Amino acid sequence: MLSLLRSGIVTTFILLYPYLVFRGIQEGIVWFAPMAIATLYMYQGYRETRFEVRIKKFLIALSLIIGILFFQSITAKLIPTLFQLLLMYFFGKTLFHGPPLIERFVRLEFSELPSGIVNYCWQLTALWTGFFAFNAVICSSLALWGSPSWWALYSGVVIFLLTGVLMVGEYIFRHYKFPDMHIPDLKSSARNMVINARQIWLDLYAE
Repeated sequence: MLSLLRSGIVTTFILLYPYLVFRGIQEGIVWFAPMAIATLYMYQGYRETRFEVRIKKFLIALSLIIGILFFQSITAKLIPTLFQLLLMYFFGKTLFHGPPLIERFVRLEFSELPSGIVNYCWQLTALWTGFFAFNAVICSSLALWGSPSWWALYSGVVIFLLTGVLMVGEYIFRHYKFPDMHIPDLKSSARNMVINARQIWLDLYAE
């Protein structure tokens, strides 16, 4: 229960992060939100038992703290870019050191994958990798050259709208791609992902 509550708080903070930075710029406390992210990485590193993962988290936290000390506004606005790059990295590396990330989630719903699914999972993982790369480019461009309001709008609203459109669009396309396959409803698939996502991400960190 405590772990679920902690995950909920962290998720809510990440979702609100662009708004908190935008308000921080207006109020002169732009350092607050990125410092909270750095503290979270420090805490995760402290609790981590795997040495390599612990070092990675400590290095990310240290880099953020240095950035906050010398480049507060830019560091704060580049953190969504960091998140997108991390997602791009984790999705992308499974394209070369499989199974692809999407396939790992699909195997939670099918004991044996129907014909053609494996290749489709690879293509879909590549699509998400490209999506995160695109977001990283837009987020970083707006952070460096855009206004804080446009940056906050894209990082805090548009990204999530595009993510939802891509998820729903793929779900609809899946029915046309595999008309004879029994496909779990969107709610069941989302529940499966939420329940098992943490373990899959931990496995990715360990690879």
